[in-house]
Amino acid sequence: MYKAIKISAGRGGWGGPLVIQPTDEKNMIVSVTGGGIDGLTKKIAEMTGGTAGDGFSTGIPEDKIAVVIIDCGGTARCGVYPKKRIPTVNLMQTGPSGPLAKYITEDIYVSGVKPENLSYADGSEPVTAPGITEKEDTKVKEDGSSGKQSILIRIGKAVGGVVGKFFQAGRDTIDMVIRHILPFMAFVSVIIGIINGTGLGNIIAKGISPLAGNLIGMIILSFICAIPVISPIIGPGAVIAQIVGVLVGEQIGAGNIKPAMALPALFAIDAQVGGDFVPVGLALGEAEPETINVGVPAVLFSRMITGPLAVVIAWLASFLLPY
Repeated sequence: MYKAIKISAGRGGWGGPLVIQPTDEKNMIVSVTGGGIDGLTKKIAEMTGGTAGDGFSTGIPEDKIAVVIIDCGGTARCGVYPKKRIPTVNLMQTGPSGPLAKYITEDIYVSGVKPENLSYADGSEPVTAPGITEKEDTKVKEDGSSGKQSILIRIGKAVGGVVGKFFQAGRDTIDMVIRHILPFMAFVSVIIGIINGTGLGNIIAKGISPLAGNLIGMIILSFICAIPVISPIIGPGAVIAQIVGVLVGEQIGAGNIKPAMALPALFAIDAQVGGDFVPVGLALGEAEPETINVGVPAVLFSRMITGPLAVVIAWLASFLLPY
């Protein structure tokens, strides 16, 4: 009798959860990881009642496969089975990637999976980590894996795992640059262009210089940014602070503001940072409702003290810079 299990993404993983229940027609739990049947495949087969198979050494018909276990760091193998709508479990922490990334969806793919991420769908029994017994080890050797081959396989997997992590990190970096950093740079460039082209820059310079050009003005600016009614409004995304920061930097470059005021200016315009996130942060910390009710205004009002204080400390740290 086959049982249904739930496979959830592991730490740093993506996708899922998948619910797998083999049938008489689809009862193969296929390992496509190289070097025989890995421990996770054996555990899934044990829990579901399915049959574990090695997809590298044995040709298994696709209509017999209940789930495939792979260890791909982001090449085509990630998407081969999802494209065929075969549930896919990746041992590595890889999200949608490779030339077939568009076929990798949460309903058919899950990654970063470890034995502790397996559970029965009805939650009836706990899951323990799998162990390879002496009998299982003997079976692997009978299937044609020698001790020397096992060492080579382990080395290959270790190197592949490191390369896969670096590859995924590079892909995530490029994705972040394209999706977030470049659009914001273009946005700020347009704003600066409009400000300079319309002459608004001179007006802003005259308005900012009295505040940004001296310590008292910076303290006043930070106090205004930290007012509890204002800080949650100008906090989201830190967009306003970043735009003002670019404007202040431009004025420093133009000579309208002294270079020594750069660091105090940074703390002055950032006094509101996180003001919108205070209730969310307390909720994530599992704070009680009463704590949130008291904590949110307490943190917001404390910014009116810590903001100007940070400006003074930054001013002292910049004391040796040219004025």
